[in-house]
Amino acid sequence: MSTVLFYLSLPFLYLVSWLPKKPLYLLSDLLFVLLYRVFRYRKSMVTRNLENAFPDKTAKEIDKIRVDFYRYLCDLSLEVIKTLSISPAGVRDYFVIEDGDLAPIERYYEEKQSIILVLGHMGNWELTGAMFCQLGLHQLYVIYHPLANRHFDDLFTRMRTRSGIRLYPMKKALKGMIRDRDQLTVTAFIADQTPRPDNAHWMTFLNQDTPVFRGTENISKMLGYPVVYASVIRQKRGLYRLRTELLFEHPKQCAENEITELHTRRLERDIVQQPETWLWSHRRWKHKRPEK
Repeated sequence: MSTVLFYLSLPFLYLVSWLPKKPLYLLSDLLFVLLYRVFRYRKSMVTRNLENAFPDKTAKEIDKIRVDFYRYLCDLSLEVIKTLSISPAGVRDYFVIEDGDLAPIERYYEEKQSIILVLGHMGNWELTGAMFCQLGLHQLYVIYHPLANRHFDDLFTRMRTRSGIRLYPMKKALKGMIRDRDQLTVTAFIADQTPRPDNAHWMTFLNQDTPVFRGTENISKMLGYPVVYASVIRQKRGLYRLRTELLFEHPKQCAENEITELHTRRLERDIVQQPETWLWSHRRWKHKRPEK
């Protein structure tokens, strides 16, 4: 059945990917009505996540963030579909990058130093990868979790790699990075996924006990790669700003959990400033902190 669904959906996906911005966002408005008003997709989970993350906000404020999030989720979904066929010029049309926004990456490119880039599920991380490949800097590698459905996994792989991105499956990331040490690379870690509770660093994030992946810290220390944080800020509908900042130049000199704590705090600050563009619909807090 999944194979049939895949091939039935494929023409529609390509049709959406060819839409210009104006009809794309009109379709997104319709999708919002269906997703939020009709099907109420994960509405209780999103509400619970927002209420726990922002206990000081009123019900009216929570409701506004929730509505804005669903509107953005629909925009994001269709923007991601556009990566099936979008041109390099089309990718650049979604971004504004000002002087200094990429200074750490440009510096390390000149120094021929590979780096680790850490970011969260905030803004359009898929288009951001495609945009990075237009910059003429390091080769971008993205760590990803393969999908269970082989057909959709192949589709997402094509969507990502057609822009020049290369991929490391999550379980083979370290092996791949060691293999490719002779290349000049940026390896992107999406660090706000949910790890196993017994193999995570636990901290308070958005007012909740939260397990955080140690991978960014462990691998940066092992390889000695500087750690750069990326913010993907939505300027307006269909326009993002990519900003980067150096977090750690010498990760091997950092204290235990220092890197993990700081990149998580930077993401938290971005979420508080623009909460509607973070992925509230995923089960970020499904685990409880283990008792010591």
